[in-house]
Amino acid sequence: MTTTSPQLAQEIHDTAKARGVAAVDSPVSGGDIGARQGTLSIMIGGDRAVADTLMPLFQLLGKTIVYQGGPGAGQHTKLCNQLVIAGTMIGVCESLLYGYKAGLDLETMLRSIKNGAAACWTLEHLAPRILQRNFDPGFFVDHFVKDMGLALEEARRMGLVLPGLALVHQLYLSVQAHGHGRCGTHALMLALETLSRVNITPSSR
Repeated sequence: MTTTSPQLAQEIHDTAKARGVAAVDSPVSGGDIGARQGTLSIMIGGDRAVADTLMPLFQLLGKTIVYQGGPGAGQHTKLCNQLVIAGTMIGVCESLLYGYKAGLDLETMLRSIKNGAAACWTLEHLAPRILQRNFDPGFFVDHFVKDMGLALEEARRMGLVLPGLALVHQLYLSVQAHGHGRCGTHALMLALETLSRVNITPSSR
């Protein structure tokens, strides 16, 4: 249920099958809150019959449980998930930086945009933590850097150019280099603040 290379998932599946046992890849999304509440999104790759057999166990852990396809499909889906998170996170952080420099009250600004077209989980749950300067992890920066590296590796293998992911990956490497690898993914703000020489205060403006 961890996030690994889709190629490794295929290898594990094939090796298990050769020994007469079954393996599925079933990474999750939903963070620490989803794990505690049993509301994770679970993305399953492997043999369909095996996935169906395991479904009662998955239902104890998750709310959105989707069979994605053959071996490795669950991991590919999780990497798609991480791509969206990476792009969304930089958008949310840059929005807060822009609003701060423009002299807006950030909590008031968020009330206007969080229910419109910009609405997303990151804006709803992590933007308030940034304003409070609470960078405790739901998901570690260290783990996210690993996942983005996997996605970039797969992109190279498939001949894809993903410049947005490459940029965010580099910014997160900066977060790590400054000693924040065990912070939550919203600690991306710390790297962006350093680049702009801005520090958003807990009370905003």
